[in-house]
Amino acid sequence: MNTVTITEQKNTVTVNETTNTVTITQGDATVVQVVTEGPQGPGFPLTLDDSAKVDNSVLYYQQSSGKVILDNNVTTLKLVNGGNF
Repeated sequence: MNTVTITEQKNTVTVNETTNTVTITQGDATVVQVVTEGPQGPGFPLTLDDSAKVDNSVLYYQQSSGKVILDNNVTTLKLVNGGNF
């Protein structure tokens, strides 16, 4: 739904919701910006658990919980140092 409020009758404003265009006739030069929300893409079916995130956490998927996790189990330091995770 679009709303146009005119406080001084100086221009004629026509809003076409089908083509997302605004036409202004008469009056002074005017800049009008029309912004509409586009269609939403598909949702991301995974749950993110970042409740235990630490500095340099690496994102990983844990099948048993069905979650993508950020925590202290996998960090860049543990990967570089060949840690057991």
